[in-house]
Amino acid sequence: MISSETAIWLKPCIHYFLHLVFPVFIALIFYREKWQKVYFIFLATMLVDLDHLFAHPIFDPNRGSVGFHFLHSYYAIAVYFLMLFFKGNTRIVGIGLLFHMLTDLQDFYCWHY
Repeated sequence: MISSETAIWLKPCIHYFLHLVFPVFIALIFYREKWQKVYFIFLATMLVDLDHLFAHPIFDPNRGSVGFHFLHSYYAIAVYFLMLFFKGNTRIVGIGLLFHMLTDLQDFYCWHY
């Protein structure tokens, strides 16, 4: 178990690492020839966080995004999963959105201090 002092700075570091850096590895491993384009698409999928602007308060550290915001709803996640069955950019967007949801899930459920 890590201390709460460590978790306070480690949680956002891991969160933003998973959002910004780890997708580079996914793009390099699975889409080597066009990894830069794929990485840009992965970054663009972070626009899904615009749904936070419709919540009050916009940011609540004690609220999980998944299941609360409409673009983070379980219905939306089902659509993101269905996107995996299409080819091309649709699949890449689906991968990016699902990875975004996993990142937000771990951010809320794995860090209790």
